[in-house]
Amino acid sequence: MMKQRTIATPVKTVGIGLHSGCKVTISIKPAPVNSGVQFVRVDTPEQSVVPATALAVCDTRLASVIQKDGVRVSTVEHLLSACAGLGLDNLLIELDGEEVPIMDGSAASFLFLIESAGIVEQDAPREFVIIKKSVEVRDGDKLARLEPFFGFKLDFTIDFKHPAVDKTGQRFVVDFAEHAYRSEIGRARTFGFAHEVEALREMGLARGGSLDNAIVLDEHRILNNEELRYEDEFVRHKILDAIGDLYLVGHPIVGSYVAEKSGHALNNALLRKLLEDPSSYEIGSFAENKAPEAYSQESQPLFF
Repeated sequence: MMKQRTIATPVKTVGIGLHSGCKVTISIKPAPVNSGVQFVRVDTPEQSVVPATALAVCDTRLASVIQKDGVRVSTVEHLLSACAGLGLDNLLIELDGEEVPIMDGSAASFLFLIESAGIVEQDAPREFVIIKKSVEVRDGDKLARLEPFFGFKLDFTIDFKHPAVDKTGQRFVVDFAEHAYRSEIGRARTFGFAHEVEALREMGLARGGSLDNAIVLDEHRILNNEELRYEDEFVRHKILDAIGDLYLVGHPIVGSYVAEKSGHALNNALLRKLLEDPSSYEIGSFAENKAPEAYSQESQPLFF
């Protein structure tokens, strides 16, 4: 059977929260089988534990925020995306603040950090959420859908109507039986618009945003003094976000995800609708030689 995985040794780093602007220390540690990904707020008196689950999501304004008993952990999507890309099932993630640090705005720093710790298999079968029938949510002209597919594939379309974005690809499809997470998705940075910054900061958001951790656009162009990492980096980052959001279902997904102009709110609504209908999915495991090709390479670092 394919086995669950965690990291071999604890690792630690320090960064700034994208929205809070606060310095945060994050420690990523091994966790037992079947424990999933759990965040621990070590700055709270009770060392509060917040499980990374779809039903724990309490806020989706420009990030995915989870909460338990009033204790929040925000901006979890990039780290969870890296966990999905590396095929990790069980982790204990300690924070001395509310927000996961943004690092360079992509998943690349988390990939490097986790790989430096090493990855080990655990003595328990890995479980997957296998999509059995299509589930879709819509909000006006936005949609997100999960469909049966023997693998893991994402098809995302954006439409920002901005000169700099229009010059790049507005749709990207990635099938992880054919493409590598690190090279195709993991380095894509978050992005935002300069004219929105003041309004966002009044809302308590984007206080830590800078040209060092985001692609910033004015009305006509990209303000960063460097080239895009991918010619269609904007839509690839939306896929990076979606992978992290979908990992909140608690297991890797065997299925296809299709989205048009989706975001954190719609991604979470999709998972909640999936979980409300037990006939739309099943939890299952695979023998190594029977697994979808996207996951069967997990004897090596997944998706690399």
